[in-house]
Amino acid sequence: MTIPHETRTNHTIDEGAGRAVGTSQLTLLGVPFLIGATVAVTLGVYGSLHEPTGVAVNVGGFSSPQTVKVWLATGVAVLAVTQLLSALSMWGKLGSSAPSWAAPVHRWSGRLAFLLAVPVAIHCLYALGFATYDLRVVTHGLLGCFFFGAFTVKMLALPKPGLRGWVLPVLGGTVFTALIALWLTSSFWYFTTIGVTL
Repeated sequence: MTIPHETRTNHTIDEGAGRAVGTSQLTLLGVPFLIGATVAVTLGVYGSLHEPTGVAVNVGGFSSPQTVKVWLATGVAVLAVTQLLSALSMWGKLGSSAPSWAAPVHRWSGRLAFLLAVPVAIHCLYALGFATYDLRVVTHGLLGCFFFGAFTVKMLALPKPGLRGWVLPVLGGTVFTALIALWLTSSFWYFTTIGVTL
């Protein structure tokens, strides 16, 4: 009679601890998710309401602002792959121990990727706006809003202590996937449809 009682008691304690951990994770991530959702929706609303100006970032040596955009986006994608590989190394997925350069490379590739992504986002939102003339463009616009929202969530969650081990890899994987999907619907489409030009 004692054993079932103890089992039931321990089970209840485990369930209670699990609920407490789950609640704690929701508490920790609630504000980052709320702010990230606000960023994504705000970008989408701005892109929809803003009258496209056609004025975009241009750089000497490139044939048009559009080529600047696709090459900057390609640079962001390359840095995102660097982020993925350095993160896998830091988490011990590429070998027994992470090299000392993995963490600095991860941090700086992320910073550079964000700096390159900002003019791309300005080009899309300010010069082009949120267009709906075909499925690729709609998908690209929605992915852009989602990417910056997910990126905001990840960066706000990053310094929080007490997160479960799977949280940051899931958030980082989500940001990486959204970014690569963005590149496929913009730069990859451009290179395979218009051609590889500067």
